[in-house]
Amino acid sequence: MTQRIGIIDIGTNTFNLLIVDRSAHSFEKIYSAKQGVGLGLGGINDGRLAEDAIVRGIQTLKEYILKSTELGVEKLKAFATSAVRDAKNKSEFVARLRDELSLDVEVISGDREAELIYEGVKIGHDFDRTSVIMDIGGGSTEFIFANKMAILKAHSFNIGTARIYQMFDFSDPYSTEDIQRVNDYLAKNIEGFFDSMKADVLIGASGSFETFYALLYKKEYPENEFEDMPADEVIRVLDEIIASSLEERNANAFIIPIRKKMAPIAAIKIKWVLEKLKIKTLTISPYAMKEGVIKLI
Repeated sequence: MTQRIGIIDIGTNTFNLLIVDRSAHSFEKIYSAKQGVGLGLGGINDGRLAEDAIVRGIQTLKEYILKSTELGVEKLKAFATSAVRDAKNKSEFVARLRDELSLDVEVISGDREAELIYEGVKIGHDFDRTSVIMDIGGGSTEFIFANKMAILKAHSFNIGTARIYQMFDFSDPYSTEDIQRVNDYLAKNIEGFFDSMKADVLIGASGSFETFYALLYKKEYPENEFEDMPADEVIRVLDEIIASSLEERNANAFIIPIRKKMAPIAAIKIKWVLEKLKIKTLTISPYAMKEGVIKLI
């Protein structure tokens, strides 16, 4: 017996919709969509959701609810992450979604987000060795040190791309000083987490990692596939994006609109981690938080 369920991930930069047919031990993907909403733009560093961002979010959620109805979704669940959980007006936002859209939203903690990311990655990755999962969001970035048995260490850091993008005035293209400013910010905010951590595999949970795969291989990321990439090749394409101008990124069809402005920040972050841990292989997981909740709803 299968049940058609829908999962909405209300992220800081991107809203995702995933619809699957779930059975007792597996699921089949029916439909997925992502929309660059920019919920954290204009207010995240002040701890508020800006009104224009809320309006964009409501419009996207209306479309997702309509699509879910069209496809016969029996159960629809929405989760909100960093931008909402840290917002002073989160209660008003959640109430507005309930009143205007009849949509109940669960605002999850950073620790819970990390757990769900691990569950999502574990669906298709066997963890033949202890690895570090990295999930880059607009508001937060999760690091999960784990093996096939359990999470060994995890934390959600408020170092998302939207936060950093709105925190500093960056040159175009980024200057050496801009890059160092981001590196210093990462070092300050992640201080101590990687101490004594040994792993030569970094697992990138979907999102920006799929974009960098597409940029390196000049093709769209293969749906539902896990891909291994040599770290030195990844660093080469990261350096290209860090050095690129906004005009160049705007002209690049492999970068989705919401990531065009913030791609250099994501690239700096990934490069910092690869070099910090002396990573040899980057494994990209097509599954992340939204897949991790499939069996829970």
